[in-house]
Amino acid sequence: MNEQTLSQRLERVAAHIPHGARLADIGSDHAYLPVALLRRGVIEAAVAGEVAATPFQAAKRTVCDNGLEQRIRVRLADGLSAIEPDDRITAVSLCGMGGETIRDILEAGKAHLSGHERLVLQPNGGEQPLRVWLMHNGYRIVSEELLHENRFYYEIIVAERSEPVVYSAEELYFGPLHMQARTPVFLAKWQRALRLKHKTLAGFEQARQTLPEAKRQEIARQIQWMIQLLG
Repeated sequence: MNEQTLSQRLERVAAHIPHGARLADIGSDHAYLPVALLRRGVIEAAVAGEVAATPFQAAKRTVCDNGLEQRIRVRLADGLSAIEPDDRITAVSLCGMGGETIRDILEAGKAHLSGHERLVLQPNGGEQPLRVWLMHNGYRIVSEELLHENRFYYEIIVAERSEPVVYSAEELYFGPLHMQARTPVFLAKWQRALRLKHKTLAGFEQARQTLPEAKRQEIARQIQWMIQLLG
């Protein structure tokens, strides 16, 4: 993967960035996403934010090698603090981290968001707590996508500020738009998850390990949801 050939996962993230956007790519790593989008003429400008020195230097190299120093600001900063008011950011991408980590970055950096940005989020697991944060902070999920790449399932959640929205517990768990679309890859993901949940419970029983009652009830509730979903 490089700035010319993105992974399938990043290509799908790129598809949700609006044309003409000013992008803040947080946790940008090599800055492949903003560089690719600028080379394609999709975005106007970008900020590539990195909290660690090694990926920060890698991002600077990619930007420099492509002669885009005037249009991509690479900043060593913690989360959304990479965004400055003069950047006039209209889209924010956070990819390849756990959902809880993305949630924590959004929560810690709320002051750096104007509320007019589109959030394009690609969590590696932990989608439920991330959706809960979006709901509690006035964001509506406008698109959800699920892809299967290298044996893993990756979710993309796109959200925008809106009137207050309330999702059910099941919608927060599975994804409200996923539940409507019921794509083959979505059903395959949850068939696999159901098998793993049954296996987890069986494993505890075999090992005669006592599972805390609250945890047992939570797993049982999730299994029930999955059975109803796959019905």
